[in-house]
Amino acid sequence: MEIIIQPSAEAGARIGARIVEDLVRKKPEAVLGLATGGTPLGLYRELIRMRRELGLDFSRVTTFNLDEYVGLPPAHPASYRRFMRENFFDHVNIPQTHVPDGMAKDIPAYCEYYEKAIRDAGGIDLQLLGVGHDGHIGFNEPGSSLASRTRIKTLTEETVAANRRFFASEAEVPRHVITMGVGTIMDSRTCLLLAFGEAKARAVAAMAEGPITAMCPASILQMHPRTIVILDEAASRSLKRAAYYRHVYANKPAFQRLSAFPA
Repeated sequence: MEIIIQPSAEAGARIGARIVEDLVRKKPEAVLGLATGGTPLGLYRELIRMRRELGLDFSRVTTFNLDEYVGLPPAHPASYRRFMRENFFDHVNIPQTHVPDGMAKDIPAYCEYYEKAIRDAGGIDLQLLGVGHDGHIGFNEPGSSLASRTRIKTLTEETVAANRRFFASEAEVPRHVITMGVGTIMDSRTCLLLAFGEAKARAVAAMAEGPITAMCPASILQMHPRTIVILDEAASRSLKRAAYYRHVYANKPAFQRLSAFPA
């Protein structure tokens, strides 16, 4: 696990975007796993800028999103399909985008289809992630199997309450989601996790320096052969080895300074 600490969320988002850019330029047909929420917005804005100003070409890229609410149509203001359209897809030239279908009539069959679609695309080259306050990744909340695949999950009351602000009433908040499993995420060739703000500091420390446990699903990323974690100063405050991580990043060989994806 490589941990990169930056002075601000904006600086962290820029480095994350450069890692994605490096992959897409070296592998134009890259398969990207994408995430929603406030954390990746700066990275998406930077990729949109790269598309407009630097000609970054996404025309051969395929994307798969982590999750979607069950029962929300794609046009719903709180759906993750709409989030991705408004914040990324409508501003770049990606032809093949996949977001789980929250309206699927046969959800178990649909989840199997989603897994197969990822395999048929050649697997995910880079999976973008955030981490929840309780250490969840995707909607794999504490207690999720560390070998789980794409499936339906019931949200905790805490997650329902946190999502209340996106809906007119608490009764409208979905109680179920379709999410990639922890095992699905771990199949990705690279995992790129962003975490910003002091509210994420305890989860970051548990993920990076705590025991590997299903009670902190993100901790399994310690076992991934290529996980890059980008933090701002606030999110790094509970790390015991923060000075070491800064030293390693400052003294990387030149060929490793960005991402060292093979050409």
